[in-house]
Amino acid sequence: MNTKRCAGALALTAAVVLASSFWRPDVSAQSAQPPLNGPQFEVDPSWPKQLPERWVTGELGGVCVDANDHVFVLSRPNLYPGIEEIAQPAPPVMEFDQTGNVVNSWGNRQAMADALHVCSFDAQGNIWIAGNNDGFIQKYSHDGKLLMQIGVKGKVDSADGKLQSRFLNASPVAFYSPTQVAVDPANGDLFVADGYGNKRVAVFDKTGKFLRQWGRQGTTAEAAAGVGGAFVNIVHCVVLGNDGLVYVCDRNGDRIQVFDKTGAFKRNIPVPSVFRPSYTGNGTGGNVVFSRDPDQKYMFIGDFSNKLIRVFDRVSGKELSRFGRPGSHQIGGLASPHGIAVDSKGNVYVGESLDGRRVQRFKPVPGGTATSAR
Repeated sequence: MNTKRCAGALALTAAVVLASSFWRPDVSAQSAQPPLNGPQFEVDPSWPKQLPERWVTGELGGVCVDANDHVFVLSRPNLYPGIEEIAQPAPPVMEFDQTGNVVNSWGNRQAMADALHVCSFDAQGNIWIAGNNDGFIQKYSHDGKLLMQIGVKGKVDSADGKLQSRFLNASPVAFYSPTQVAVDPANGDLFVADGYGNKRVAVFDKTGKFLRQWGRQGTTAEAAAGVGGAFVNIVHCVVLGNDGLVYVCDRNGDRIQVFDKTGAFKRNIPVPSVFRPSYTGNGTGGNVVFSRDPDQKYMFIGDFSNKLIRVFDRVSGKELSRFGRPGSHQIGGLASPHGIAVDSKGNVYVGESLDGRRVQRFKPVPGGTATSAR
């Protein structure tokens, strides 16, 4: 080999070594994870259909599925600059059927929170919506009639009742950027994740009377040590399981905390980070929904930090599989998996806030097992 070819080969080798050094953290993070052989999902490119008129979605705050497998999506009005000049924001609440068509829409933005945040259905088919960037929650009928509200629009649980002020974590009549409502089917009690300012779960009876609360500001050291009831930053979800327990998203604590209905801490379900160090980014414990079988075998978790949907065994807390991949431009990619819902057929719906601003359906692969993200 002549001198020039030798020098070129050495330069190429050095470039490969240098490039591999940049990629090695991701590779080592993946290889450190245990083998995954759980349920497999693939994106359904046929769902949803094109929106009516010139509707354009803003950030999608939440997705929930009713008893008829209709999918409800919460859209915020914050369109990208320039788009509002040629289009119009989609309605606050859109109802899709199983074919992906919009069959109903409703919502009065003046009466609702600016940043709609996660929806859920109660046993009577009413839909509950949390008022992020505000201090109230609302209950609507299936077709959009306001039935109940706790809290007052424009007033939060802070020293002066305004956003950007120090949260109090104490009010029996107001919240500070609540994130989700879960309704006990046995007695109608309301469990509210509260939320972006406050660091608590607040419980009310079905009439709106305050009953109790638990939770406080925590640290990453406490999260790493498994301390219950201490939330690192955002209390991002609350879900009631068929087992009678309360599952709460400690989003920036990279875990799901489990309590009984009185607030007694039971256990942690750690959601270890995949591609980045723990307790960095937007957090791995973003949102939770269970499979629709009576035992709720599977727990689906929206991982904000790693842009994945992760499937856990609910009882053991073991991760089984994951799907999605980082990215907002290609189908199947995820930029911000903010809302998750599951229908009776096992389809998983993911609504994205921030850069994603779309809803996608992922369908189960019959007999499939997942060893990597798809």
